Amino acid sequence: MTTVRVSLYLDVDGVVNPFGPMGFTDWGTEWKIADAGILEVVYAAELVEGLNQLAVHPAARFVWLTTWQRLAPEFLCPAIGLHGEHWPVLTSDGWDMSADWWKLDVLQRDVQESGVDRIVWMDDQLAHEAAARSWVEFLGSRVLWISPDPRRGLSRSEIAAVRQFLG
Repeated sequence: MTTVRVSLYLDVDGVVNPFGPMGFTDWGTEWKIADAGILEVVYAAELVEGLNQLAVHPAARFVWLTTWQRLAPEFLCPAIGLHGEHWPVLTSDGWDMSADWWKLDVLQRDVQESGVDRIVWMDDQLAHEAAARSWVEFLGSRVLWISPDPRRGLSRSEIAAVRQFLG
């Protein structure tokens, strides 16, 4: 029996590090603040714990897809305790400047090269990128796309949906 491989593409700002969070996290706790060496980040400790748990799933292949690029594993991970130091990083290096969003371009290339069966794409900008939405809709049930509210980042229910998608 072969394991279905799932690539999980993770953005940082608006997803792990919300913009101007207010009140409490989705888990009902206070926001944590960490010095990531280049700037302060705000995060929910329970979210980081949830991502760490998902990352050890045998079918999961986490990939950084963020404007932080190589700074995410180098600075963000140690600052917040996320075990993503060795996840692959997709970058805008060599982006061909097509009419589409650079993240869509490099993600499509990675999906083709890696041969994964299904993907999870977590990015707060997904709801606003028409080309990305069209591509995701074309792939149908092979894709779980999550576009969290950038003021709160990934929620408890969104992490549960990823867990269920992984099986």
